[in-house]
Amino acid sequence: MRRISALVLVFTGVVFAAGPDVGELVRRSVENNDRNWKAAPSYTFTERDVITKSGKATRREYRVFMIAGSQYNQLIAENGEPLTGARAAAERVKLEQETKRRNSEAPSARARRVAQYQRERRQDHELMNEMVKAFDFKLAGRAQMNGRDCWVLDATPRAGYRPATHETKVLTGMRGRMWIDTREYQWVKVHAEVFRPVAFGLFIAHVQPGTEFTLEEAPIGQGLWMPARLVTKVRATALMIWSQNSVDDETYTDYRQANSAVY
Repeated sequence: MRRISALVLVFTGVVFAAGPDVGELVRRSVENNDRNWKAAPSYTFTERDVITKSGKATRREYRVFMIAGSQYNQLIAENGEPLTGARAAAERVKLEQETKRRNSEAPSARARRVAQYQRERRQDHELMNEMVKAFDFKLAGRAQMNGRDCWVLDATPRAGYRPATHETKVLTGMRGRMWIDTREYQWVKVHAEVFRPVAFGLFIAHVQPGTEFTLEEAPIGQGLWMPARLVTKVRATALMIWSQNSVDDETYTDYRQANSAVY
């Protein structure tokens, strides 16, 4: 047993010293992220938003679920207080009316609504996955993050990268860091920040340094991980006469599998 234990220690030491194959590590994590993304519509969850603009914060809480092929956000709390009385009743009426409307809409109208929802989902997902093409990854070590043992990867812009869409152009001016769970190859945390201005259109609008986002994910069972928190900070200017500075802090909890992915 001592010999076996010694061999195990030697083997794990060699693996740690050499580190994982970074390309394989990223590939496996992206495959898992795709699987999580496909499963997401079959889960309901609670979303808490804190949106800060011009120093003023608004706080809202929603129950998020699917109705007839697209997502619906039911407001359940505001400024930290659950809705009661007339406000709660009004939100229940809105839910009933929207459910009735969707279930009775013409097939062409339903197709347009569902297509819009799916298009928005793909855009968000493609931005995350496009990072793999836009960045070069380098192993930075191993660390604990949110109670998980992680491989830590630093990401820098890849020379010659061509953005696939207008939205992914921002990646050309970003760098970041990724924490990947060493056992499940899931994204525990992804952070990216703009370090040089990125122009959109005919050099009219610029996304400025200070713009950044941080995504944290956590296991919810059945081998799936879902977003736990997303913080987006935006600094942008246009023609030197318009600017936006905002922080959107969203947390996601209480994931539950719905009776059906679409109902």
